[in-house]
Amino acid sequence: MQLSACSVMNSILSLQSGKFVALSFALMIVSFYGGSLFGGRRIVYTQQSLGTLESVPGRLENRISSCLRSDTVNIPETGMNICPMERSEYVPCHDRSFIKKMVKNIDLSRKEDLERHCPPPESRPFCLVPPPRGYRVPINWPQSRDFIWRSNVNHSRLAQVKGGQNWVHENGTKWWFPGGGTHFKHGAAEYIERLGNMITNDQGNLQTAGVVQVLDVGCGVGSFAAYLLPLGIQTMSFAPMDEHENQVQFALERGILAMISVLATTRLPFPSNSFELIHCSRCRVDWHKNVDRLLRPRGYFVYSAPPAYRTDKDFPQIWNELMHLTSSMCWELIGRHVQTAIWLKTSNRSCQLEKAQSLGLVSLCDDKYDPDKAWNTSMQNCIVPSPEMKDIEWLPKWPARLFASPKRLAGMGGSDVQFEADTRFWQKQVEDYWKLLNVPSNSIRNVMDMNAFYGGFAAAMINKPLWVMNVVPAGRKDTLPVIYDRGLIGTFHNWCEPFSTYPRTYDLLHAFRVFSSYKRGGKGCQMEDIMLEMDRMLRPTGLLIIRDTSSVVLAAAALAPKFLWNANIHNIYLDGQLHPKEQLLVCHKKFWFVS
Repeated sequence: MQLSACSVMNSILSLQSGKFVALSFALMIVSFYGGSLFGGRRIVYTQQSLGTLESVPGRLENRISSCLRSDTVNIPETGMNICPMERSEYVPCHDRSFIKKMVKNIDLSRKEDLERHCPPPESRPFCLVPPPRGYRVPINWPQSRDFIWRSNVNHSRLAQVKGGQNWVHENGTKWWFPGGGTHFKHGAAEYIERLGNMITNDQGNLQTAGVVQVLDVGCGVGSFAAYLLPLGIQTMSFAPMDEHENQVQFALERGILAMISVLATTRLPFPSNSFELIHCSRCRVDWHKNVDRLLRPRGYFVYSAPPAYRTDKDFPQIWNELMHLTSSMCWELIGRHVQTAIWLKTSNRSCQLEKAQSLGLVSLCDDKYDPDKAWNTSMQNCIVPSPEMKDIEWLPKWPARLFASPKRLAGMGGSDVQFEADTRFWQKQVEDYWKLLNVPSNSIRNVMDMNAFYGGFAAAMINKPLWVMNVVPAGRKDTLPVIYDRGLIGTFHNWCEPFSTYPRTYDLLHAFRVFSSYKRGGKGCQMEDIMLEMDRMLRPTGLLIIRDTSSVVLAAAALAPKFLWNANIHNIYLDGQLHPKEQLLVCHKKFWFVS
């Protein structure tokens, strides 16, 4: 909703003629596994990770206000305003009401309305997103794979329309995920085994076939990715905010890596040659330009959709079009079984050149085309010709590739020495971080590194029961191909804009020199803007690690209480010496909610 001025909402507990809304709180020490230990609706916060409830009378007098961001950022003395409850699931760049009203010339037939369309800073509410009523501390992994609290994602439509496919079912106060999906209602485990048999001619599984990274297009509630984990396979799952309400939110609440995105008119925000397998349920035929760019040489495209097995309606015609298209890209159909077809990207350059001239269905991109430019970049009607077989970089097997310096590193001005030093640096830093945080090993599941560089932070935590979304800021040094060549997962993003995720989806955010990188970023990139987005993404009781210059850390620490964060500054020592320029700020988001 477009607002021209602030509106302050009243409450039963409002003070001073309704100008302030009282927000009750209790000092709590609460288990990260447990649910709601409190009965009434109060603002609460957690200072430590384990223990029992200790109530202290008091209240916080933050306004409930839908004020928009002003040209000059000015946080009230009482702290950040709290958004109205109808904003509890606010995703700024996927706000359908804003998109339909404000964005002109949208092509609905190409699903352009499901892509990112961020409101300008002056049109964004400048307030903290509240949790929904009855919100509980999320259930820990691995229990969360199968069960989450209903009150945390209180939407029943998927259970009603997809229950027959075993996406999700009601189970008392929880949602239960049996592991089914649109084309694997009997369970993702059986489906994944079948895919491995199809690819290896019953001689192995996806892991032995060399699959390390998977892109799941239209992921639903994330069960495909969840059941790939026992094979050591990392998956980037995505789906749009469409009629399948909150499917990505379900996945993230379960502790499964996912983000909001869609195959439409822009490139997906990932580098080229990043996945050994791309899985698509009900893809439209125009997927090929994005998929071919992202699929590694000798990679697999798994297509589970009615044209692969049905002979009624127009499905045979669609299948014929699909076969002509894949043939023109020189892909080889290696299996068609039950409801699934699988193609191999053969990377036959001479075949591509010949088919482009003789068939004309697919154009080859010219030398000016940059396949790794993937942030806010429109799709082009071409595919990149495969390199000669002798020029293809064949990556080491997992997990050796995690610590092997990729060949693509040299193309971005990096060196093996720099890569190895970065890896060693983060192994030591993560060890120190974990001692400092002093939290149970299973209390942190969903992690984001907001400025990932080579992915050393994520690599250092590979043996912990968590995953890391590695973010490479758009417009900075493009190191995301290195991250993918290590076997890790990530995306491009510009921190002057909100991220494509739901509120309350991360347990830990790591911001290494993020604020100093955007110091001259302009409107929408100020410290308060980025901290507001961090708060939106972070779960109640979640943690933030801000590592930056001393001036940045001091400024962030001064602002932290206004965002209802506890904050502690720590000095940094390298080789026993005090770091002369950097400090560490560890913040803990209080568990608050509106009375």
